[in-house]
Amino acid sequence: MRGICPLSSGSGGNVIYVGSKKTKLLFDVGLSFKKIQEKLSEINLTIEDIDGIVISHEHSDHIKGLEQIAKSTTIPILCNGDTAKAICAEIDTRPNFKIFSTGEPFVFGDITITPFSIQHDTLDPCAFTLTFDGIKVGICTDLGFASNLVAHHLQGCDYLYIEANHEEAMVHACARPLIYKKRVLGRQGHLSNKACAELIEKIHHEGLKHIYLAHLSSECNHPDVALKTVGDHLSKLGLTTPLSIAFQDKISKKIEFYS
Repeated sequence: MRGICPLSSGSGGNVIYVGSKKTKLLFDVGLSFKKIQEKLSEINLTIEDIDGIVISHEHSDHIKGLEQIAKSTTIPILCNGDTAKAICAEIDTRPNFKIFSTGEPFVFGDITITPFSIQHDTLDPCAFTLTFDGIKVGICTDLGFASNLVAHHLQGCDYLYIEANHEEAMVHACARPLIYKKRVLGRQGHLSNKACAELIEKIHHEGLKHIYLAHLSSECNHPDVALKTVGDHLSKLGLTTPLSIAFQDKISKKIEFYS
């Protein structure tokens, strides 16, 4: 499949598929190996079709399936050095690492990948832009604050997969302990619906074709709330780029590239 399909998104596990003419990638593998294989089969792919796996950071909802994948395949695992060290501390099998440097673009297959720094409570978390076949894709979740660096890298994207983790009022109202609320709302936590909308406003351009709202909290957000908060904000600005939800429990909207 040449295109994009979020296979799972949220604190229960994150896996995103992106394919070009020649290269098929997974971004993060936060589900069990078995579940990842099941999700791939829904878009008519197998794990053997995957050329590389890109890891954003070492939290379990992004690497849960990595140990079994490393035991069962030789798929290259692309991450930065600090993330590789953290992964090695968590699993017994050494993956087939291909190490990149955050902030430095590199080419894998026919895709140019640019990893850039985000603010999150791990060693060296990354978001990414991908360019291939005249297309630019931005993948950006797990950040507490959208810095100017983030906005700079996401300029000019044709497709965005961007965090809309929580509605702030729902965080304050939930029964979770205060330490959880402070983490989620802090500058190394997660991006709110409002902050997501403000980031989209900052980077929006006429060529932006589709936006996935991703990594929604199951307790402190809801698809309808995220779509309304972000959609209303963009509508007030006269912006009509289609929005869709990246779901946790099912594969999301497939976008295929035909040109």
